[in-house]
Amino acid sequence: MPVTDYLERNASLYTDEVALVELNPEEKDTRRISWKEYGLIEPTRFEPYRREITWGVFDEKANRFANMLLGRGIKKGDKVAILMYNCLEWLPIYFGVLKSGAIAVPFNFRYDAEEILYCAELAEVDMIVFDPAFIGRIETHAERLSKGRLLIYVGDSCPGFAESYMELVADCSSQKPEVEISDEDDGAIYFSSGTTGFPKAILHKHQSLTQAAEMEQKHHATGREDTFLCIPPLYHTGAKFHWMGSLVAGSRAVLLKGTKPETILSAVSKEKCTIVWLLVPWAQDILDALDRGELRKEDYRLSQWRLMHIGAQPVPPSLIKRWKEHFPKHDYDTNYGLSESTGPGCVHLGMENIHKVGAIGVPGYRWECKIVDENGGEVSQGSVGELCVKGPGVMTCYYNNEEATAETLKDGWLFTGDMAMQDQDGFYFLVDRKKDVIVSGGENIYPVQIEDFLRRHEKVKDAAVIGLPDRRLGEKTAAIIEVKEDMECTREEIVEFCLGLPRYKRPKEFIFEEIPRNATGKIEKPKLRKKYGAENLVGKETME
Repeated sequence: MPVTDYLERNASLYTDEVALVELNPEEKDTRRISWKEYGLIEPTRFEPYRREITWGVFDEKANRFANMLLGRGIKKGDKVAILMYNCLEWLPIYFGVLKSGAIAVPFNFRYDAEEILYCAELAEVDMIVFDPAFIGRIETHAERLSKGRLLIYVGDSCPGFAESYMELVADCSSQKPEVEISDEDDGAIYFSSGTTGFPKAILHKHQSLTQAAEMEQKHHATGREDTFLCIPPLYHTGAKFHWMGSLVAGSRAVLLKGTKPETILSAVSKEKCTIVWLLVPWAQDILDALDRGELRKEDYRLSQWRLMHIGAQPVPPSLIKRWKEHFPKHDYDTNYGLSESTGPGCVHLGMENIHKVGAIGVPGYRWECKIVDENGGEVSQGSVGELCVKGPGVMTCYYNNEEATAETLKDGWLFTGDMAMQDQDGFYFLVDRKKDVIVSGGENIYPVQIEDFLRRHEKVKDAAVIGLPDRRLGEKTAAIIEVKEDMECTREEIVEFCLGLPRYKRPKEFIFEEIPRNATGKIEKPKLRKKYGAENLVGKETME
């Protein structure tokens, strides 16, 4: 059944129960609270920013947005992009798109103006919904973006090149739209990139979304009494589909803005969270703050917290060992997945398998896995090959890219591009990546983009970017730079030049030497990784 049925069920059964909380403990609510209500002498009381909606209101907002879309000519199969930071409006808008029969197209909020335009044209979107943070980026190409597309603004003071979300939905019906949706209908497009860094549009059916939701609830035994703390951005398949376990369970979730250790523990304590999904840097920061004595567990209500799970990047076993020392009663899980497999969980460790930390785990709920050689034949247990997965969450295709689809989907199997091995107990371990993507703090960084940028420097002859092990981020970017003959170039010059890159793409290390290339002209990155200790970042540590 379509995942929208779960929302409608919850709205019927749990109408007045809180579904979502938006929380920003580091920001004061600018809405003035009634001073008389609190017996204050003057109206100066402010509270940390916090909003909530019930399941009934959630469903009504989704219906209003869906009916607005239909009224503006959006029809089944059209595409609606969402470019917003996490907020209470995000998920009702997403579900409104699904209810209308249109295809939801979340955009990465890190995209610059050029990437927004590229993805809008690649996915052939018919509408872009955006919030105040993106006015400048949308305005850069407003003329091109508005050709054949509607631009909808969510916030106050709507710019002249867009239409106001609040005004458009105000008079729309809160009743379910009369649109038939089946598991086989197209539901969403997510973006991913290969080693070149150019996004590919990943098309999923409604079946994939429902699979991801039901799998998450199954893997983590999410129940009605649980409260899930969601910190990562909702455009990310990981964040959204981990939250969907709460949707299936009909339980509460908190959208937290802020990743500081104190912010996370305060949210867990005040909102009584039971399940928390972290990225490696955030878990590392919490442990470091506890070790330094900057935080004390006894200052927070944490006894209800039952599960911490991690995804989006390799997890050092030593980190989990430290975590269990601080939180011995916590269950732990890690999830492996790709946007092509509807996010995390096609392989997962399992809460009962903490003794296997370092592995990505076993096939997830309703999934199959195999490891194949260069010819597509299965390798023997213990041998290294490419990991392939198969299940009801596999993408339909790369939208408008038949060649890439044919390379990745073969006889129903998704070829992940990740090299892995299976041990004698049936657990899968990643040992290397065919792709050169660097995963730093849960974000994908694409070396070719940075290399091309570095080569623009007048003193740079060649450049190669690799990932180096980093205790906090998992990996950090390192740029190997070959300087032009008879020229001198300093680290300070390159650092200053790299200010032209987005902050998260700027290399953290710079190494000046000749770039090794093979006979066909390709950079020999395996040699560089070996030389600088970056090979086999995963699976080398143990819990002992």
